[in-house]
Amino acid sequence: MRLLSFLNAGRESWGAVLGDGQVVDLRDAAGCDTLADFLASERYSQRENLVAQGLPVGLVDGLTLLPVIPRPEKIVCVARNYLDHHKEVQAIGIQGDLHEQPPIFLRVWRSQCAHGAPMVTPRVSQTLDWEGELAVIIGRGGRDIPEADAYEHIAGYACYNDGSVREWQFHAKAICAGKNFESTGAFGPWMVTADEIAPGRHLRLITRLNGREVQNATTELLIFGIPKLIAYASTIFTLSPGDVIATGTPAGVGLSHTPPVYMKPGDLCEVEIEAIGTLRNPIVAQA
Repeated sequence: MRLLSFLNAGRESWGAVLGDGQVVDLRDAAGCDTLADFLASERYSQRENLVAQGLPVGLVDGLTLLPVIPRPEKIVCVARNYLDHHKEVQAIGIQGDLHEQPPIFLRVWRSQCAHGAPMVTPRVSQTLDWEGELAVIIGRGGRDIPEADAYEHIAGYACYNDGSVREWQFHAKAICAGKNFESTGAFGPWMVTADEIAPGRHLRLITRLNGREVQNATTELLIFGIPKLIAYASTIFTLSPGDVIATGTPAGVGLSHTPPVYMKPGDLCEVEIEAIGTLRNPIVAQA
């Protein structure tokens, strides 16, 4: 099942995408204001039955979408979680050892934008780089989650573009500054529920800039797999329904090119993940 968030007559809502692209608004039928609320509710297990009670609102391409989870409590991101990406940044002189534990950082929700919405190059920089990633959406929260139980806590998966403002990222050893400019992290177009993707399945991820392939890898190459990321993060803080874990990007980022290539106004960036869909965003300059 594909679930997404969108505007319906100016009101934030959420619902399901049917096979023909029609969207059914489920907010009132489920009695949950947000998709995150729904993931936490007892009605989530009845999601297939709710569709018949929903309100058809048109084709997905005709709606104004929101980030899949518009205001997650936490967006946990993982740095250098593909070995090929680790090697490519080392090759251009950015040093750093492989870590024994996942090197995580946090994004704020205002840094997100939806499928179809522009990713914004900030006026202070021209180095907005792409990072296609698989996002994991937490369904059942918890603290100290064992790796063996991690998949039971996943509600679904989505595409993410963890855009990086590179020179701000390197202002300090902590990379948070370059990862939190508003509307630089794209998230969408929807989440595919976990029952449609077998635990541990390797998914192919492809990123394109203006139709040209710039990243192509599978999640088999993750250094720290999804169960480890969930277990590690939940050791630090309680994971809540709707929390997002962006699992890292493979090789092929613009920083690694000679000379570097960055997204600029007028570009179009796409992140396609097998069994999920394609996240597509135009690039604009900050007004």
